[in-house]
Amino acid sequence: MWLGVLTLFISILSDYLVNAIEGASVAMDVPVAFISVILLPIVGNAAEHASAIMFAVKDKLDISLGVAIGSSTQISMFVMPICVVVGWMIERPLDLDFEPFETATLFMTVLVVAFILQEGTSNYFKGLMLLFCYMIVAASFYVHVDPASIQDNPQ
Repeated sequence: MWLGVLTLFISILSDYLVNAIEGASVAMDVPVAFISVILLPIVGNAAEHASAIMFAVKDKLDISLGVAIGSSTQISMFVMPICVVVGWMIERPLDLDFEPFETATLFMTVLVVAFILQEGTSNYFKGLMLLFCYMIVAASFYVHVDPASIQDNPQ
């Protein structure tokens, strides 16, 4: 019962969060894509990031990678398809037709992570390279504006 109550509460809070993101985007002149792809995951997954860092510091790289990559896999293989099916059931279509920019960014980040993890070893240079790649992706989402973004049609 508590799980259902908490799920309902989280869904209500999520609705407020989405509305706040759109308003903040217009007010601060920051693209919605930057807030939703860069800022929101950092804040929303702070505990997960902290645990992955703590495991990495303790030289438990396999657990750290499991935490980091497992979450991405869970979202892409379970949560997104469930959202599409639920959207179809409540007659609010949600397709996975991403813009070319987002598709290219996703493809390139998957390639970079695959090449970094290919050897099964890590060092500070690889970590620094991943941080710089993340900063490049963040900067590109900050300057890129999709044709149908919220700034073009403020409500």
